[in-house]
Amino acid sequence: MHGNKQHLQKDFFLYNASKARSKTYINMREVSERFRLPPSEYVIVPSTYEPHQEGEFILRVFSEKRNLSEEVENTISVDRPVKKKKTKPIIFVSDRANSNKDLGVDQESEEGKDKTSPDKQEKSPQPRPGNTDQESEEQLQFRNIFRQIAGDDMEVCADELKNILNTVVNKHKDLKTQGFTLESCRSMIALMDTDGSGRLNLQEFHHLWKKIKAWQRIFKHYDTDQSGTINSYEMRNAVNDAGFHLNSQLYDIITMRYADKHMNIDFDSFICCFVRLEGMFRAFNAFDKDGDGIIKLNVLEWLQLTMYA
Repeated sequence: MHGNKQHLQKDFFLYNASKARSKTYINMREVSERFRLPPSEYVIVPSTYEPHQEGEFILRVFSEKRNLSEEVENTISVDRPVKKKKTKPIIFVSDRANSNKDLGVDQESEEGKDKTSPDKQEKSPQPRPGNTDQESEEQLQFRNIFRQIAGDDMEVCADELKNILNTVVNKHKDLKTQGFTLESCRSMIALMDTDGSGRLNLQEFHHLWKKIKAWQRIFKHYDTDQSGTINSYEMRNAVNDAGFHLNSQLYDIITMRYADKHMNIDFDSFICCFVRLEGMFRAFNAFDKDGDGIIKLNVLEWLQLTMYA
C-alpha cells in the first residue's frame, strides 16, 4: 500500500482487519480514544454513527521521529479513448464559446470539409450500410423510431429525443425506471450537439446511444438488488468505472445534486450526472490548449459554457 494515494475500495476493509478502533460504537456527541501503535503505515478512517452525515474530527499524532501524514485524495482526471483513426473533429459548446480561437490541428486539417456542414444530415447515414448485418434488433428499432419521429429533416429536439429513448428503455423490464425527463434529454443534446442547432441528427444520436448503453451496463452492475437505484457509495465506484476520477469533495457534490433523501440515485439521475461530467470534462479540455490543467474564461465564454451544458 506504500505510496498509494487512491481511495480505498470496500474490498480493502473486508480483507484487512483494523489495528485499533474505538471500544464502543455509540451515538454520542464526542468519542475519544488513545492508541499506541508500532511504527508502520496506517490509514485513519473517521466515521459518523449514521451514514451520509457531516462531522468534524480532531486527530493528534505523537511520534518519536519525523513522520508524514496526508489526506487521501484522487487526482481529478478522465480516461480518454485511444483514437484508432482520424475522424472529423467534434465542435463542442465550449468551442462555440471559444470560436475566435484555434480549435486544434485536427480542425485545421479538416476545415475545408467542415464548411459543408449543411450536408451533414445526408452524409451521416453513409457509414451505416456496412454495419447493417451487425446491427442488433434494438439498433434497428431505434433507427426506425428515429425516422418516424424525426420527420423529413432527420433531426430530433429534446421532446422527440425523450419519446425515442423512453420508448425503448421502457421495454427493458429488468431496468426499473420511469424513463428520462425532459431536462435530462436537454442535457444529452447539449453534450452531443456538434453544430449548435439544439437538435440531434442520426449520427449524433447513434453516438449518444452508445454512451447510454455503456453507462447502463455500469448501472446494472451496481444495482445488484434490481431496485432501480444505487447508493452513494456505489455511485463513487460507478463514476470511476466510467473513466471519471474525482476527489471526495466532488463525490459529495454529486450526492447532494443527484441523490434523493435516502441518498439513492435512480437511473435518470445517474445518466444525467454522467452526461454532465462528460460534457464538462470535454469542454475544459477544449479550452486547455497547453494541457496544464488551467483555463482562463471571460464572462461571455463562462456563460455560454455553463448555460448550455
